[in-house]
Amino acid sequence: MRTTGLAILAAAMALAVTAPAQATSVPPFKGNDTGGIIAYSLYQQGADVKAMALNHCASYGKSVKLTGVDAQYGGYISFACVWVHPGHIDRPLRAAY
Repeated sequence: MRTTGLAILAAAMALAVTAPAQATSVPPFKGNDTGGIIAYSLYQQGADVKAMALNHCASYGKSVKLTGVDAQYGGYISFACVWVHPGHIDRPLRAAY
């Protein structure tokens, strides 16, 4: 019984070591109520990343603040969704286009 368990463990380990590594796919736009990231490749393709972030944050009733850009292949543009006082000029509005 013990040798059967060791044989199964050895086979599983051999399979894990020889299987190719696979990266999971990452969406070009991902976020939640605190902020998110946009793939830099979307910016290079001409997408309006500020409007994308603004629409995302406005769905939570917040305004957007762009926080960083990693301007290289595979990089991301990060943003934060921040609270705005009622009646403030920066109140969140969705882009019309």
